[in-house]
Amino acid sequence: MTRVSTGRDKFAQRSLGGLHRTIKQSKCLMVGAGGIGCELLKNLVLTGFGEIHIVDLDTIDLSNLNRQFLFGRQHIKKSKALVAKETASKFNPKVKLTAHHANIKDPNFNVEWFRSFKIVFNALDNLDARRHVNKMCLAADVPLVESGTTGFNGQVQVISRTVTECYDCTTKPVPKSFPVCTIRSTPSQPIHCIVWAKSYLFNELFGASEDEAPEFDHSEDTENAQEIKNLRQEAQELKRIRETLGQSEFARNIFEKVFSKDIIRLTDMKDMWKTRKPPTPLSFESMSSGSQTSLGSTPSDQKVWTSEENFLVFCDSLDRLSKRALDLRSAEEGALLSFDKDDEDTLDFVAASANLRSQIFGIDCQSKFDIKQMAGNIIPAIATTNAITAGLCVMQAFKVLKQQISDARMVFLSMSGDRGLTTEPLRTPNPSCQVCGVARLDFECDTSRTQLGEFIDGVLQGVFEYSPSISLLHEKLIYDEDYDDNLDVSFQSLGITDGSFLTVIDESDDDQSRRVNLIVQFKDRPQGDSEMSFVTPTRFEIPVKPAQPPSLDSLVLSGKDSSRNNGIHANSEVEQSRKRKADDSLDSNQEPSKKVKAAEEIIVIDDGYIEID
Repeated sequence: MTRVSTGRDKFAQRSLGGLHRTIKQSKCLMVGAGGIGCELLKNLVLTGFGEIHIVDLDTIDLSNLNRQFLFGRQHIKKSKALVAKETASKFNPKVKLTAHHANIKDPNFNVEWFRSFKIVFNALDNLDARRHVNKMCLAADVPLVESGTTGFNGQVQVISRTVTECYDCTTKPVPKSFPVCTIRSTPSQPIHCIVWAKSYLFNELFGASEDEAPEFDHSEDTENAQEIKNLRQEAQELKRIRETLGQSEFARNIFEKVFSKDIIRLTDMKDMWKTRKPPTPLSFESMSSGSQTSLGSTPSDQKVWTSEENFLVFCDSLDRLSKRALDLRSAEEGALLSFDKDDEDTLDFVAASANLRSQIFGIDCQSKFDIKQMAGNIIPAIATTNAITAGLCVMQAFKVLKQQISDARMVFLSMSGDRGLTTEPLRTPNPSCQVCGVARLDFECDTSRTQLGEFIDGVLQGVFEYSPSISLLHEKLIYDEDYDDNLDVSFQSLGITDGSFLTVIDESDDDQSRRVNLIVQFKDRPQGDSEMSFVTPTRFEIPVKPAQPPSLDSLVLSGKDSSRNNGIHANSEVEQSRKRKADDSLDSNQEPSKKVKAAEEIIVIDDGYIEID
């Protein structure tokens, strides 16, 4: 006799058949509780996943409410993860929900923790966190369903170690940066003025130095040595004005410095303006004499402010920020303010400053709403796109849970073609990928006692016979043949603790077959009073290479860049790791290949489970 289910899971069981039992017994992780996350959590709860963990560091903002339906006005400033759990639990009380208002990169979310899940869902909006979850899922050997949306476009991808390509198998766009001289001397676009206000002026007054701003490209500094020297002198003068924070003349001093004196210096450089219109300095006296004595109410975010409104908002926001900075310093010495697109004080200051600078250089001013999007790197989000993408995530997860990952598809949602949805077969791992195309080693040690030199001599060279030509990286270079300062330093002192990763690169020219990167995953195991501070490993896991590497034609037909298999040579990887800063930008979704003819959708009914390929 067939058992008939009643209650909330009745229809889910009818639709999913035998798969429904697997789903009810599955423990899954969802990282991100924003646009996609709200829709995805609703789907997971109603589908009947037995246990769901939610991780999100963010809090709810008014701008989230138009598409993140688990939240209401009463939830503003509260944790997204905690409120999402509270709201979604009402949809299906049988599901066990656990919320973590935390950063997924926190050390307590280690590999062992990831390994406790049957499947992981990414619903993130930034590149760095996506890469971290991708790395952790590969280390834990847990399938990952990656997703993203931009406007009307969406993408869903299943990632499984040794079976499919990982998130880093294809190159992702790097954050946009601007030459210092363009930002500081010759802006020509609104974004140049916004970056100047956000990453230079605001930071020099209330935050860190411009040298730490990722938006600034210093690669051309040597070509403009004299101008860079002048700009550094200007920055030093601004730092001296910063010391007068809280005094009555603070706003006047800053205005005259950046909108008058610095601009006059630029106009004196006649050669710079032979082919372009020179800037026009502003006068604090003339601006203040023609303006009201106080702001009254903040102008509308949607309209472009007048010159008078920009001046009043500049002075008013500067006063607000000055009081905050002084209060912060009194509570904690050396504390700094940071720009936040959802912080009215910082956004008002950046908007007004950017528009005043735009006025000086004859650039069109922008509304506060538009400046918020550009300064905050906001990607347009549409609720319907998020809902469809979240549904596709669950459909692909069904195939993972049925252990049919080979049948999963890379799915693209787009409004540009004749079809809203197009699919491609999942791609095989890129052999040259620096994340999944590497060997792996689990290393147990007492990180407070084990020294880097012991690991190199006793493990890398003693057991695995690595040559002296190796480089070790943990966020930055910590060892190579020419840099051996850390040999007597413990792993703990190097910032390597339980759950940390260390990359070993063999740069030997003796045996090209050995040129494979090794990622070492650390497990902190205090060894007590024993003489050995670590457990000597005997083997490491070699990555599985595709049996038949795809041909050039197949790479083109599948929408892949045929040049990607060239990878990054080990030497260049080390050199880049020394020079470049970690990129922190939002990821733009990969578009489906125009040469791929999408297969017809086929609906298959198997054991009560409806599958859409």
